[in-house]
Amino acid sequence: MMTSPMSMDDLAYAKKLIKSAPHEAAAFLNLKSCAERKDGHIPEKYRELISIAVALTTQCTYCIDAHVTQAVDAGASREELAEAVFIAAALRAGAAVGHGLMALRIFEQRTT
Repeated sequence: MMTSPMSMDDLAYAKKLIKSAPHEAAAFLNLKSCAERKDGHIPEKYRELISIAVALTTQCTYCIDAHVTQAVDAGASREELAEAVFIAAALRAGAAVGHGLMALRIFEQRTT
């Protein structure tokens, strides 16, 4: 079984990371706050399901953990989570095909 190089223990470094680049950290945290706000047009549960799908495609362990927890708190069901998983998987696979088209174009350019 393959394990992730990420560990939840790494979160202990968050304050040190923020302190090391306070301006950039503040900008990031503001953007994160805007994306996770509860008063937007997209309801909180759907924001969390979108966030889960993105976290699955970017493979961020911390984001998956946080957004699944927040989705549960927002009332997401197991079935909604499962659909988000497979939507993310389909789009990830679609991106691979899209990049495959680009690879074929590059191949054709290099061999003709």
